[in-house]
Amino acid sequence: MASRTGIALGTNVGNRLANLRNARNLLLNLMPPDTSYLQSGLYQSEPVDCPPNSPDFYNAVIEIDYLGNPHDLLRATQFIEWKLGRQSSAVRNAPRPIDLDLLYFDDVMINDDQLVLPHPRLTDRRFVLQPLADIHPHLVLPGDETTVGEHLRKLDTDEADPILIQSVW
Repeated sequence: MASRTGIALGTNVGNRLANLRNARNLLLNLMPPDTSYLQSGLYQSEPVDCPPNSPDFYNAVIEIDYLGNPHDLLRATQFIEWKLGRQSSAVRNAPRPIDLDLLYFDDVMINDDQLVLPHPRLTDRRFVLQPLADIHPHLVLPGDETTVGEHLRKLDTDEADPILIQSVW
């Protein structure tokens, strides 16, 4: 049986809209036939914890069905990042053509050297919470008692509100 999994997409280098569309299309290829996906709007956000003068990001969240396990999906997303031009960098959070983060994988909780699920900073980042709330405001993450929408409403950060660029992309 397929698992529902949320994936955050971000880009701040090159043609950001094309980068997100290409990544989304490659992620959709991972889904079993005749399954559905959810897609947030496309947001522009200021860089958070990035090097000085980093360009603004485009961010979105999608939810797909996936037949493998979380580690298989992590490897698949890392391959997509590589295929779309992401390179290793010694600089933390350096500008990049694509960044894919696994947010959740059904009700699975993992904390190992390769993967932490749900994503450990998901509820601290407006640029992730806002698009996730677009598609799942009532989602309660594994190990949590608060909905995504409530986390967004209560978020105490100096992070600027993301700007909706496109509802459909």
